[in-house]
Amino acid sequence: MTGEGALLALTLAVPLALLVSCLSPRQRQRAPALLALAPAPALVAAIACSGGMIVLPGALLGLTLALDAPGAMLLGVAALLWIAAGLYASATLRGAADAGRFAVWWLLTLTGSLGVFVAADLVGFYLVFAMVSLAAYGLVVHDGTPRARRAGSVYVALAVLGEAFLLMGFVLLAQATPGGSLLIRDGVAALPNSPWREATLALLMLGFGIKIGLIPFHVWMPLAYSAAPIPAAAVLSGAAVKAGVIGLIRFLPMQTALPDWGAALAAVGLASAFYGVAIGITQRNPKTVLAYSSISQMGVLAAVFGAGLATGDGGAALIAAFYAAHHVLVKGGLFLAVGVMTATGRRCAWQVLLPAAILALSLAGLPFTGGALAKLAIKTPLGSGLVGFLATLSAAGTTLLMLHYLRRLMTSVAMDDSRVAPATLALPWLVTAAAAVLAPWLLYVTVLGGGIADVLDLSALASAVWPILLGAVLAAALWRWGDRMPGLPAGDVVVAARPVAGLARAIAEGFEVADVSLRRWPVAGLLLLILAAGLGAALLAGH
Repeated sequence: MTGEGALLALTLAVPLALLVSCLSPRQRQRAPALLALAPAPALVAAIACSGGMIVLPGALLGLTLALDAPGAMLLGVAALLWIAAGLYASATLRGAADAGRFAVWWLLTLTGSLGVFVAADLVGFYLVFAMVSLAAYGLVVHDGTPRARRAGSVYVALAVLGEAFLLMGFVLLAQATPGGSLLIRDGVAALPNSPWREATLALLMLGFGIKIGLIPFHVWMPLAYSAAPIPAAAVLSGAAVKAGVIGLIRFLPMQTALPDWGAALAAVGLASAFYGVAIGITQRNPKTVLAYSSISQMGVLAAVFGAGLATGDGGAALIAAFYAAHHVLVKGGLFLAVGVMTATGRRCAWQVLLPAAILALSLAGLPFTGGALAKLAIKTPLGSGLVGFLATLSAAGTTLLMLHYLRRLMTSVAMDDSRVAPATLALPWLVTAAAAVLAPWLLYVTVLGGGIADVLDLSALASAVWPILLGAVLAAALWRWGDRMPGLPAGDVVVAARPVAGLARAIAEGFEVADVSLRRWPVAGLLLLILAAGLGAALLAGH
């Protein structure tokens, strides 16, 4: 085994080893203090192993792990966020009776979240994707409130639906792959000539579209992110949702021009981008506002994929990964800022508000931030036509929504005006914020091959500034007349869709029973989830 192969294996082995150690009640209580260590090998692998590959022994299903440039980029920033959020979580869990249970769910979600970036075969990808999707349920319902249980019901119903779509899509993909290969690259290479191409693409887009929150499957995001504890919401919104992004990168045949499918994906993406803003500005909880922002940003990403797929632009995948990498750190930092603000009095609130404002406006493409680089990068696949214009216009909506978030953030300040957030909370947040500012510059130069002059170009600056100015004008209007707007509940359309909500509750009953058992013996319940995902992958291998 080479050094690179060992690092790839450790990416999954370390969090799994910590998870297995939780079989001991004593170790389970110690696990929260070790959460920040579990993603460390993944961060090292992202830096040192781009292009590396390893085939695991037959006892481990012979899974193949590999890391290319998009995967390394996303693995690195995701691991960094998991480390920072792990430090934050450790501080908030200290002394909590349910800390061990939270750590178990966290470690399983972490394993799946990192695993999707290195899994190179269908069986492995399905297994880790199932882990990150299903295990996140435990983080969503952790608080045990009725709101959390309702959010968990909707979340798990859509997660199971997405898993079903992907399983069917993977079976069709495997059937059309010559030689019985289960490597993702072989299946995608054969997809354009598959007799089931249309059905396969539809199933893949539905499965991954649910994961990234495209409308009308977006409803789980505001419910789940609002209910989850702050560090869990940070990693779910920043890192875990990128399982859908890497899925689109891995499985869409971007080298083949498919105009109809590309146009459809771009249309749904742009609709999600504007819809997220329209509903987000009616929300009062800053976490819910951020959830709708994620719907909007994932919509922009879907438009990038759609534009690239329509023209057969293979380079769009790397650009989409760069855009998503920026979103990982920024969105994680903005969620952590909510927690830091609740521990900060009004007198020191500006110390939180100023960095949060830089991160928030970075999402809209604020000049000289990583967001400006991300917006500049996606202009190439989006082009200068209608899709490109609407994507640029969506930055005005992002500005509006982020200014609304900052206003709602200020309502979260602590009652004690002189209170200062403890360093155990503030430092992980500041590290994430600093990484969100610096990492995109490093990636833009080293991975995308861009230059600083690109951002200093007058046309690029003008293109970045006018949507922000327009968004600021809209925000002023919102603050003036926003009280006349109807208040919409988090999850919007799911509230009206009573039959769907009923189905969600019915599906989730089994998970509620499992959760009750899990509270008595956490690891046993989680190992059942792993076994269920493994059986699904085994069925795929049999096909």
